[in-house]
Amino acid sequence: MNVGTTKINHLIKPRRNTVFSALLLHSLVFALVSSLTAQAIAQPSANTHSTRTNKVEVQERSFCVWDPVGTGGPVVSMVKELIPKSMSWGVKLNIEAYTDEKVAANDFKGKACDAVLLTDASIRDFNHFTSTVNAVGAIPGEPELRTLLTTLSSPKAAKLMRQDHYEIAGILPIGPVFVFVRDKAIDNVEQFQGQKMAVLNGDPVGTKMVRRVGGSPVPSSLANFAGMFNNGSVDIVFAPAVAFNTMELYKGLEAGGGILEYPLLHTSLQIVIHHALFPDDYGQKLRDYSLSRLDSMLAIVKAAESEIPDEYWIKIAETDKSKYNEYMRDSRLSLRDEGLYEPKALRLMRKVRCKHTPSDGECASKIE
Repeated sequence: MNVGTTKINHLIKPRRNTVFSALLLHSLVFALVSSLTAQAIAQPSANTHSTRTNKVEVQERSFCVWDPVGTGGPVVSMVKELIPKSMSWGVKLNIEAYTDEKVAANDFKGKACDAVLLTDASIRDFNHFTSTVNAVGAIPGEPELRTLLTTLSSPKAAKLMRQDHYEIAGILPIGPVFVFVRDKAIDNVEQFQGQKMAVLNGDPVGTKMVRRVGGSPVPSSLANFAGMFNNGSVDIVFAPAVAFNTMELYKGLEAGGGILEYPLLHTSLQIVIHHALFPDDYGQKLRDYSLSRLDSMLAIVKAAESEIPDEYWIKIAETDKSKYNEYMRDSRLSLRDEGLYEPKALRLMRKVRCKHTPSDGECASKIE
């Protein structure tokens, strides 16, 4: 797909003193096994094995993968499809399944993992630019998402994918995040006031967003946020459609709850690698491969949304949508000014939106 325009390509050209940025949301990951210690990984002879397959020297690397189910879960199954491809690029990936995302991220930081797959909410420490991809209201729908991911997968964007010794080697969308409410009467921003809202792992962006609408942030984790919603400990949670069944959020909706039919943001899984431990072109090859999986990932998202009974969807009036859009834009600007969103990433996403809807007022004002 040929996406970029001159304006979009201009934004992804490398500049001196480039600063990356921040994000939202979190994921689910558990450490089954981590056979490598930080010291061992620092010594390739101790924990890196090489074999030869079809005359290609293959190095072994550990890949810690988030999956809410664990070893036999859908994310691990999807990642296993990558193994033959990676072998042809000279790297054999040994998958370690995690159900606790924080443990996976910390293991990766400590070099107990050579690569890791996390939700974008846990990427802030590894790449500020890609962590801003899930900025609230920045990607309205699938057309804009396709343009953005195609642009970021381009070799021209490669420098944006690296921060320090980390490299983002793939972005896999897991769908828009919706507002789940236990009471259908809570159907607009004004009615969020006073409501208890789960904020995953005390995420600073989520906490600020909740306070901006007058809500009460309640710290939670991916291990307990669904239970808190289902038992009434919180009134509102933010989650993608796949959580309806996977996290059994339907239990919290049964007593008159619903889901606002307005995408709050788009969230993703992101693959991060310790760049120096992989072949120089490995990250780009994996980004290309991840982009080739876009259709299948979006199909999973659409299937998950279609499994939610119509009775749970709360229609949003067009006038309310305008209010939401304005609120989201103001929130992005505020979070940008506080250093939680990367300005360059926001500008790129504005250009993507304006490529698809050039008549929108923000295309002339260019306030982002």
